[in-house]
Amino acid sequence: MSERIAQSRFFNRLFQIIVPVFAWLLITLPVWLSPFHPAIVAYFILSFNIYFFYKSAATVYYAVLSYKTIGFHQKISYSSKLKKIEKAKNIHHFIVIPNYKEQLHKLDESLTLLAKMDYPHRKPSIVLAFESREAEAKSKAQALIAKHKKSFSSILQTYHELLPGEAAGKASNQSYSCRQVEKHCNDEGISLRDTIITIADADSMFPKNYFSYLTYEFLKDTENLYHFYWAPVLLYNNFWQLPFFMRMQATLSSIFRLAFLSQGKKLIQISTYSTSLWMLKELDYWDTDIIPEDWHIYFQAFFKFGERVKTLPLFTIINADAVYSGGVFKTLVNRYEQEKRWAWGVSDIGYALTNSFKDVSIPTMTKVRKVLYLVETHLLWPTSFFILTVSALIPPLINPVFKRTVLGFLLPQFSSFVLTLSTSFLLVYTYLDIKLRKKLNQHTSASSLPFMIIQWYLLPIVSFVLSSLPALDAHTRMIFGKKLDYKVTEKV
Repeated sequence: MSERIAQSRFFNRLFQIIVPVFAWLLITLPVWLSPFHPAIVAYFILSFNIYFFYKSAATVYYAVLSYKTIGFHQKISYSSKLKKIEKAKNIHHFIVIPNYKEQLHKLDESLTLLAKMDYPHRKPSIVLAFESREAEAKSKAQALIAKHKKSFSSILQTYHELLPGEAAGKASNQSYSCRQVEKHCNDEGISLRDTIITIADADSMFPKNYFSYLTYEFLKDTENLYHFYWAPVLLYNNFWQLPFFMRMQATLSSIFRLAFLSQGKKLIQISTYSTSLWMLKELDYWDTDIIPEDWHIYFQAFFKFGERVKTLPLFTIINADAVYSGGVFKTLVNRYEQEKRWAWGVSDIGYALTNSFKDVSIPTMTKVRKVLYLVETHLLWPTSFFILTVSALIPPLINPVFKRTVLGFLLPQFSSFVLTLSTSFLLVYTYLDIKLRKKLNQHTSASSLPFMIIQWYLLPIVSFVLSSLPALDAHTRMIFGKKLDYKVTEKV
């Protein structure tokens, strides 16, 4: 028995570090392989450049497609449609807002906006999911309930106490708070199958029609108990307060999320999403020892219910704040920590691989596609910058003989050409950025346009400092078995 446990621990650890180790191997590949096989290195770099161009083109295509589809759905009155559906009266909405040391005015703004939804039936319920270790939690709850209690069916307050073995963060808090929602539903005779849980950040600004749209999609979906529903969270709420480098990050994150929306079977929810309370109960809620919980809960569901589990798109926009801490340096540090926390999602690969070998009911190719998508996402994150910017320069430097070959001469030039061609898509990003912010009342003045174009010249530096480096930091911590502590992202 002890030998079997030891083997299990070995493979779990191996699966955890396999992608982080491979990321370091790819980054350093031009250094250790160029002295012996520079041509292999060159072909790898050229192939990656072509692949990157394809990914850039696909992102533009899907982002434009999502933008146009959102425009179509904005013209539909889902509130009117719901009035004609008798079953809609049975649906109960609970909006769970996990928070820790969030500013009171942020929570107040979110509740004020939620009170203005055009949902035509029973008002949603709010779950203020606090942490018991926050001294001001109860006073915040009292202030919010006193102001907003008439706007919602109910406002529940929960105070999660961190238990041994639990990781501080959304997963453990949400598990605790949703168990309280389950108890509330049982006490009130509310069916878990008719109860929709929406996970929202403290700064999530939902569009007026979100819950009407969500309910309509939920009711027409024959497999709704096994599905997640997701609308992209765009980081535009405080756009003009941000330092310029954060505006670039806000734009890129928003465009990428917009593109995810039209990815079909690849779609997995991020940050703010909705699903049935019944399924969450069947999963025994979120695993409480993990930090990034959005993709993880998807894979929890996938390995329990198989191919029935999907994330379905909601073609509307949720607005939110990008990281802003008042000062430039403090904002930079907080943004770095946020990206590192997101990149810690590489831990999901170990979970997915372990469960793929355990589960024999799900078709092998279905599991392979899911795992490969996870690997692709988390492998590109820390490695792309290095492969695209410096890798092509290394083989000719390390191996002077290779430099005198045609391939060695053309490698840096071709890499530069493909990278330049790929960056031309930034013009489309800029256009979509302006149009999206206009929809969210974050208008662009004519005087700011030249600077918005010029700032993209600093993209390589910003991508390195705020994307590749924190992701590599997270991967390296994973290799050496160092835990990542959850740090609240400050937004003032």
